[in-house]
Amino acid sequence: MRKSISTNKLSLALRRTHITILIAGLLSVLTSQDISTTEQIYRTPPQEIVDIVDAPPTPAVSISPTRDWMLIMTKPSFPSIEELAEPELRLAGLRIKPRTNGKSRIRYYTGLILKKIDDLTKKPITGIPQKGRIGNVRWSPDGKHIAFTLTLDDRIELWSADVHSGKAKRLTRKKLNSAYGSPYQWLSDSKTLVCKVIPSRRGDPPTPPKIPTGPVIRENISGKAPARTYQDLLKNPYDEELMEYYLISQIALIPLKGRDKIIGPTGLITDADPSPNSQYILIETVKRPFSYLVPINRFPRLIEVWNLKGHVVHTVADVPLAENIPISFGAVRPGKRSVYWRSDKPATLHWTEARDGGDPMVEAELRDEVFIQEAPFDNPPISLVTLANRYGGVMWGNDDLAIVRDWWWKTRNSRAILVRPSSPDTEPHVLFDRSWEDRYNDPGRPLMKPTESGTYVLQIAEDGKTLFLKGEGASPEGDRPFLDKYDSETGETNRLWRSEAPYYERFVNFYDDKKTLMIISRESPSNPRNYFLEDLISGSIYSLTDFPHPYPMLLGVQKELIQYERADGVKLNATLYLPPDYTKSEGPLPTLLWAYPREYKSADAAGQVSDSPYRFLRIYYGSPLLWLTQGFAVLDDPSMPVVGEGDEEPNDTFVEQLVSSAKAAIDEVTRRGVTDPKRVAIGGHSYGAFMTANLLAHSDLFRAGIARSGAYNRTLTPFGFQSEERTLWQAPEIYFTMSPFMHADKINEPMLLIHGEADNNSGTYPMQSERLYQALKGHGATVRLVMLPHESHGYRARESIMHMLWESAEWLNEYVKDFIPKE
Repeated sequence: MRKSISTNKLSLALRRTHITILIAGLLSVLTSQDISTTEQIYRTPPQEIVDIVDAPPTPAVSISPTRDWMLIMTKPSFPSIEELAEPELRLAGLRIKPRTNGKSRIRYYTGLILKKIDDLTKKPITGIPQKGRIGNVRWSPDGKHIAFTLTLDDRIELWSADVHSGKAKRLTRKKLNSAYGSPYQWLSDSKTLVCKVIPSRRGDPPTPPKIPTGPVIRENISGKAPARTYQDLLKNPYDEELMEYYLISQIALIPLKGRDKIIGPTGLITDADPSPNSQYILIETVKRPFSYLVPINRFPRLIEVWNLKGHVVHTVADVPLAENIPISFGAVRPGKRSVYWRSDKPATLHWTEARDGGDPMVEAELRDEVFIQEAPFDNPPISLVTLANRYGGVMWGNDDLAIVRDWWWKTRNSRAILVRPSSPDTEPHVLFDRSWEDRYNDPGRPLMKPTESGTYVLQIAEDGKTLFLKGEGASPEGDRPFLDKYDSETGETNRLWRSEAPYYERFVNFYDDKKTLMIISRESPSNPRNYFLEDLISGSIYSLTDFPHPYPMLLGVQKELIQYERADGVKLNATLYLPPDYTKSEGPLPTLLWAYPREYKSADAAGQVSDSPYRFLRIYYGSPLLWLTQGFAVLDDPSMPVVGEGDEEPNDTFVEQLVSSAKAAIDEVTRRGVTDPKRVAIGGHSYGAFMTANLLAHSDLFRAGIARSGAYNRTLTPFGFQSEERTLWQAPEIYFTMSPFMHADKINEPMLLIHGEADNNSGTYPMQSERLYQALKGHGATVRLVMLPHESHGYRARESIMHMLWESAEWLNEYVKDFIPKE
């Protein structure tokens, strides 16, 4: 009996133990499970944040070519998730909305208003359907009409508005093809537009095969074809058919008055650019074979010159598939590239060809050569200039003056070279030879002016040698934009105008031919950007617009440009924001650092100031300034330079420099008495998210982190990332050290991961956040993963944005603001 009782007691004790263990196990599961399964609804952040995000955006402004009218373009608020969830095709790096045969996720306008500059009278453009989405807005060369596209439910139409009457009308019933490239261009007569239209007999889109016809096969017989990590590539023959269907176009000449005219054959036309004299059209057509490795800009293409009847009068180039371009910065495809019309001549082509095979790793004295060829293209091309660096564009003036730019990544060198197109044998003259990292010594960029044909050329003074340069005017006190006169022969400059405190001003355009009146934009921390007419002689200034402050609740925010130093002597800077009416007597605040690291070859350049204390507090949906409403101090864009001088690569010491920069920033705001160092959060988007994860893994400086749309495992981008040119196989230790995924076991601070499910950015696959979440969860970290349906690398739908902000608010409040440090 005793044995039986003892056995029963033992059995009961064991059962109790099992129950206890089971309950403990269940509690453990409940505390670590994916709680999102019970919270899949959109949430809304605090009302102060909602009010800012929902504030009407400040309109965009465009000045007419004749400088007598301003076009004010009103912007909409955020689209709904319903709109974002509409079907979308992702083909060869493109994102196409099949319903309209246009680009998906486009930015558009909701209204157009004309404003006369001399008397400020307003004239709204009437006749536009209320539900139409306005895009691709362009003035006619003579400034008498405005063309634009109108996106409706099932098509994209071409419209125009008469400036005199203010009335808009549809120009054609033909549907525009806006899936890739520009859908239309003006001819120089200001009466006709060259458009890409959908063929009337295109038929229905291809249907997916119910049964595969065979496997998808890829093969490489010989030769290297490295490629960076691209998204939305073609995957199979059905994708190829879909891309062809939605890119197939015809060219139509559509007049403001009269009948449309179809010219030339159909094709996968990506660009149709009329010559300045409107006698020819430069046509680019994509053709097979397509690639599953690279996006459409590397596909084969045929470049031709057509006349206005659609006949080919000249074949410029038959460009092959470019899968094997090296991954090094400055690598380009062999053969003709950057083919355009000279903007200062009736019909002269110019293009560039690599002299080094397009490979920057090849030793070569000359890298590129620029050619010109005049219509009717019977004579061979003329070499305009050979370049020691990679071609970076040309600004045409006249036969005696054009400026060619070149650049070289390894040295960060940028040059502006004066050439004489009428005398190609004349020795080119280097105007500027500098590091593009050096903002303090940036001479500015030459002003351009419109021509009667609708092109743009250098604005040259009557002496034939003086140019006008405008620049940001970077300095240790902040950006102060300027306008200079520049003698291209002597190199002497004469400052005409400079932004003055307490405003941040920028030159927009001259208003009169004598160049004594100019249009500028002006803003301040408490006033949004508006436009003014300023008299250079008298200094008087007249208001042209009066856009109101969109966020009155942020009036009084304290803004300061601060400078400090890293432990290794590199000078740093940031913009410090404090809530309205805050005083240090209230004590230090919880603080949010929002940053983005950048690579430099010069420590001096890394320390240069890149902001102005007088800029308006422009807030976008993901701005850290939103947290000023929640009692946080915000350190916006604190310098996170990664410097590699000489033969050193910046990423060789990426982690060490990152941590040192972050520590210097926290030390500075703590020294100022505005930050509680035990309540500091770090956050960033894209490469800033990558930075955030690294700082949490390699330091204990922060209480929590928010990482949006980042990449955390660099082995998933093995052929380079950001500014890293070396491959995983060339620098495995760099890829390992820089990957916070490899150091997930060291992240012991709460981390909020947010990512768009449809991210199209190179390298930032949604999988990057999913894998980091799994790694952190596996090590018991406090982590939350939020995947936003249908969102890309940047977020668009109002529901997504509000929910992202709600998640951020909850995270910052719980783990930073309300955190009580242990004594």
